[in-house]
Amino acid sequence: MAVKIRLKRLGKIRAPYYRIVVADSRTKRDGRVIEEIGKYHPTEEPSIIEVDSDRAQYWLSVGAQPTEQVAALLKLTGDWGKFKGDKDAKSTVKVKGEPEVFVADAAKKSVIKPKAEKKVEAPAEDAAAEAPAADEAAAAPADAE
Repeated sequence: MAVKIRLKRLGKIRAPYYRIVVADSRTKRDGRVIEEIGKYHPTEEPSIIEVDSDRAQYWLSVGAQPTEQVAALLKLTGDWGKFKGDKDAKSTVKVKGEPEVFVADAAKKSVIKPKAEKKVEAPAEDAAAEAPAADEAAAAPADAE
């Protein structure tokens, strides 16, 4: 039985994502598989490539042949180099970094206009100011006596 490591297409029209699978070479592209060993999402930025390295090494060692696309992915993850005997094989897959935290520029003025103060607050302040004046007026006649 000829075994291939190939891509199984999933997703919607114009939004593909793939599983890296081990399957008999005679089965359909999206048909029955022996084992799923990874994922590939080409539409993400950067592309997501995840491969179970141990299982990929096993299947390569027992004679499974990768397709051209899968061979390119295995070269990116470093699994192909390990299989060929390169001890310095490294993964060159780009990893999505943390997004930068937005910090507003303090030197620039705000473009948001402040809300106008309500006139309801002004009479409350006037009433509070009048109350101590009334207390002083009541205290003044007591001092006069």
